[in-house]
Amino acid sequence: MISLDTLSAFLAVSEGDLIEELFLALLASPQLAVFLEKFPGLKKALLADLPRWKTEMLAQLKQTEVPVDLADEFELFRQCQALGNKAFCQKLPEIMLYLANHQSPFLEKARELVAHIGEGHSMSAPQQTLFLQRWRLSLTLQTLSLNHQLLDEERDKLLAELQQRLAMSGQLAPVLSDNSEAAAGRLWDLSKCPLQRGDYQLLVDYGDFLGQQPMLQKLAEQLGRSREAKAVLSEDAPLETFHQLVREPESVPEEVSGLHQSDDILRLLPPELAALGISELELEFYRRLVEKRLLTYRLQGEAWHDKVSLRPVSHQHHDEQPRGPFVVCVDTSGSMGGFNERCAKAFCLALLKIALADNRRCYIMLFAHEVIGYELTAEDGIAQAVRFLSQRFRGGTDLAACLQAVLIKLAMPQWNDADAVIISDFIAQRLPEELVKNIKKHQLLQQQRFHAVALSDHGKPGIMRIFDHIWRFDTGLKSRLLRRWQR
Repeated sequence: MISLDTLSAFLAVSEGDLIEELFLALLASPQLAVFLEKFPGLKKALLADLPRWKTEMLAQLKQTEVPVDLADEFELFRQCQALGNKAFCQKLPEIMLYLANHQSPFLEKARELVAHIGEGHSMSAPQQTLFLQRWRLSLTLQTLSLNHQLLDEERDKLLAELQQRLAMSGQLAPVLSDNSEAAAGRLWDLSKCPLQRGDYQLLVDYGDFLGQQPMLQKLAEQLGRSREAKAVLSEDAPLETFHQLVREPESVPEEVSGLHQSDDILRLLPPELAALGISELELEFYRRLVEKRLLTYRLQGEAWHDKVSLRPVSHQHHDEQPRGPFVVCVDTSGSMGGFNERCAKAFCLALLKIALADNRRCYIMLFAHEVIGYELTAEDGIAQAVRFLSQRFRGGTDLAACLQAVLIKLAMPQWNDADAVIISDFIAQRLPEELVKNIKKHQLLQQQRFHAVALSDHGKPGIMRIFDHIWRFDTGLKSRLLRRWQR
């Protein structure tokens, strides 16, 4: 079967010119012209996409097969072109019969040309040439009509895609950028995968939630600026004192470390409780309780608290450094469900907003029993963001597997200068010593930073010591009510 591209080539129909005319007419349409004039960034992104669309349309035309009737008529025309006058006159009745049986658009014109031949006379050479020229013209018009039909279909698809992507850019620009005009072009690049309104509505919803949590947005901005400058000591800077928050260990209940005597009712040994149930020993139980001599479990551990200290420092100059991409790991265990889940997803949205503003990459990794990755700044970044926001947080916490996946990612050349961000409540098992050593190696030798975003005050201090920075956002009911009252 002959393709439309081959037929167009034989009949000298320029498909490239037809496609060029289609795009010129599309861009000149009043509604689109006004919109693009308002958003020059979007216009630039759209124009950059034109070569891809043209290539796709040409490929579509090459793959389209010509209808059987038109292909057969073209093959008959090619055969007749090679015939001499005598042979052509002998084949003319067969040609007319074929045109009539297949209802060719050339039939009426062919009959008109044959009617000019006198009774008992054969078609002369000039008449044969005219007949073939008109036949070729008819085939060319049919080919053009078929090209226009296919291009109209492609134009309708393109218009639908344009409308969808323009509508999505308009909806998401305020969510993902403070500068809607500048964001429109960047969002165009991230929306090459087709989406429906209901899909990206998730982004709008989480953007609204982020707007209700200004402290979460502020935390993301502080983290995003954490590599903005490198301090350089000035030799002649005078010393001065200032207040600095430091962390010191203290004893808090965390794990069982033996037995001791106390009055802690919640940690009584079972034999002591049994004595309380015997009336003859009840008075003895109360006496030992008052004297703090009941046998109880001893719990101890480590935690960290803030305290103000004074120390001399010198003035510093700051040299700006390029900020790298984000590799963000999100704990999807059951304890991270509910409000914690919404905060974690909104925080990732805030980091995406920073990445778009600074032209940085943002890669999200979900960890529970397995690690799943989404690059939110890829060509289909909006679709990946929607899939990420659609995930539900339920399962166990395998923080070690997540950190191992992060180290593998950071070892890649394009992610070598990335900041690792772990979002979790950090209620998890202790990390293997080998993994802790590998993380410290990355921190010391490659100057890679590991940030912890803690959504709970009950995270294990032993786990959180490995991080360069700990950013806390308490999601407990008391803190939520306090933040709401402060707003």
